[in-house]
Amino acid sequence: MDNIPVIDFSLFTSHNAIARQTVVEQIYIACHEIGFMYLQNFGISQDKVEQVFRQSQYFFNLPLSIKQQLAWSDEFSNRGYVGVERERLDPNNPGDLKEAFNVDKEFIAIKKFPRNLEFCTCILTFHQACTKLANQVLEAFALALQLPFDFLATNHNQHNHTLRLLHYPPLSKPPLPGQVRAGEHSDYGSITLLFQDEVGGLEVQTATGEWIAAQTIPGTVIVNTGDLMARWTNHVFCSTKHRVMVPNDGRVKQSRYSVAFFCHPNDDTEIACLESCRKESLPIYPPIKAGEYLLSRLQATY
Repeated sequence: MDNIPVIDFSLFTSHNAIARQTVVEQIYIACHEIGFMYLQNFGISQDKVEQVFRQSQYFFNLPLSIKQQLAWSDEFSNRGYVGVERERLDPNNPGDLKEAFNVDKEFIAIKKFPRNLEFCTCILTFHQACTKLANQVLEAFALALQLPFDFLATNHNQHNHTLRLLHYPPLSKPPLPGQVRAGEHSDYGSITLLFQDEVGGLEVQTATGEWIAAQTIPGTVIVNTGDLMARWTNHVFCSTKHRVMVPNDGRVKQSRYSVAFFCHPNDDTEIACLESCRKESLPIYPPIKAGEYLLSRLQATY
């Protein structure tokens, strides 16, 4: 597959069994062949999406001194503010030209946010909406993998998910050699929901090694599979490399914003080859606890 398919997800959430099965089959093909898809009619209103982008812009426009007060308070906590160039997704190149704000359920619980009620309410509401959508996508994945429909969702019921606001600042000078907005990488967890603005720059690597643009399609969310899903499925579903490049035109002087929702299984879930994915091939990876894998990847990234 050399393009990213667009799937109408409302057919899965309908009560039409034939339509649901069609979507399940489309999702299987997308996850198996490229690991990325666009979902239309996915149940989160455009107003909510636009609101979270406005609040993201509000946050990143705050003085750096205030944002730093919300920086990661302990090593590898995976929550709080991350400054420009602190993250290095591709360890062979300089730090990424982006800043981020990571929020998980614990961060929400202690309400360690800027003292802005509208911001707090928006982030909490969007986190809940993404959690609901992620569970529905996981149910579709389970059916595609010939599992009980609630198998994957149950293994995510501790909601160890991270909502990440991302800002790629305008560049006033050329980047360092090899430096991009987000280095080549695969995601660490099971699935990712990605909302992006119109500035662009996201690229996805196909099975043949070609890089293709994942442009913004209005009214869609990008869903991609991560490393733990690839391990779980013995590479039946692939975890695809992707990156965000620096534009070579006037967009280099524009901010780029995106919002990612990283879904992670419960920390104590053992990620071992599913029986339905074993078939004639032996498991590629030994079992590992989901929490242990996430920690190992964070240690390599920061």
